[in-house]
Amino acid sequence: MEALYTNPSLSRLKISPTLRPLAAPLSLSSQPLRLLRRNNPFCIRVSAVDNQQQQTDLTYEDYDQDESYGEVNKIIGSRAIDGGKAMEYLIEWKDDHAPTWVPSDFIAKDVVAEYETPWWTAAKKADDSLLKQLVAAGDGRDVDAVDSDGRTALLFVAGLGSEPCVQTLAEAGADVNHSDNSGLTALHMASGYVKPGIAKLLIDLGADPEAEDDRGRTPLDLAREVLRATPSGNPMQFARRLGLQNVIKVLEDAIFEYAEVQEIMEKRGKGDRIEYLVKWKDGGDNEWLKAGSIAEDLVRDFEAGLEYAVVECVMGMREGEEEGKREFLVKWTDIEEATWEPEENVDPDLIKAFEVGHNNNGQVGGDMEAQLSTGGS
Repeated sequence: MEALYTNPSLSRLKISPTLRPLAAPLSLSSQPLRLLRRNNPFCIRVSAVDNQQQQTDLTYEDYDQDESYGEVNKIIGSRAIDGGKAMEYLIEWKDDHAPTWVPSDFIAKDVVAEYETPWWTAAKKADDSLLKQLVAAGDGRDVDAVDSDGRTALLFVAGLGSEPCVQTLAEAGADVNHSDNSGLTALHMASGYVKPGIAKLLIDLGADPEAEDDRGRTPLDLAREVLRATPSGNPMQFARRLGLQNVIKVLEDAIFEYAEVQEIMEKRGKGDRIEYLVKWKDGGDNEWLKAGSIAEDLVRDFEAGLEYAVVECVMGMREGEEEGKREFLVKWTDIEEATWEPEENVDPDLIKAFEVGHNNNGQVGGDMEAQLSTGGS
């Protein structure tokens, strides 16, 4: 999480290459800006939707570079623009001019900082109490306000692992699927910074577990990437690896719930882009999946050239040549002759069904001929 604190670009506004100020930024000519906040603990909390409604009730206009404006009184609202890549602020003027939406590049940095600093301080410290106060202030603030990297407060508190802050922002209307300038979402942050509880909460709130960043990585891909880079033999890394495994389980459950692969049919791509065409046991449409999303034994068998066939039922059992190993006589759907297979090659559910059936009939084991006479009937 150190990157959230040490990266200087996280607290610095960049000027858009397509939008350059033609004159000096708007600033205060006399007294410094002072924001008015409600300190009454019994005030009613105003949601982001309420704030937007208040703003739409105002008469305001967009900024015109050729028009002259008076002195700035204060910022009374904010909104993210350009797909969440930049900010505009609603300026209240000291004269009778209607409130005006002005791009951040045209406003003096100290004016913006006075309005935004408390918000980003609360986000980067995961201070739920302060976030609640700011949300309740009813100052027209956009809870999806972005910094120069396109990150919202939700991305910060997700990476820091604060469930109360995530809940507060979500209830205020924050976009749980917002992505920053690199395509990272709050769920990516929770995954990369090993926060399984946050990952589960975000998914419950509607976060997309299959959203991809600019490198094509889903949160699951990112968690697996971090796990591979975390030493497995270092006792100091045990808790981190365990946390990453928990994150991976949360994400896999969200993506692959109740889905079981019957077989791998084809392969495409190279390196990190390898995908396999899988056939589902439940009869769903065949689907291309990344290698990391499929059980390692299935991938290994496919790469070794092993073929899969569908077992209709288990017909018998015997002790294998190796001591303690069992073999099962299986009937195939596409092969006439039944064959003896080692236990590891047979679906455990079919073995269980066979054992339950034979126990109910008072039969356990028996020679091959006896088993054939009762099997499959």
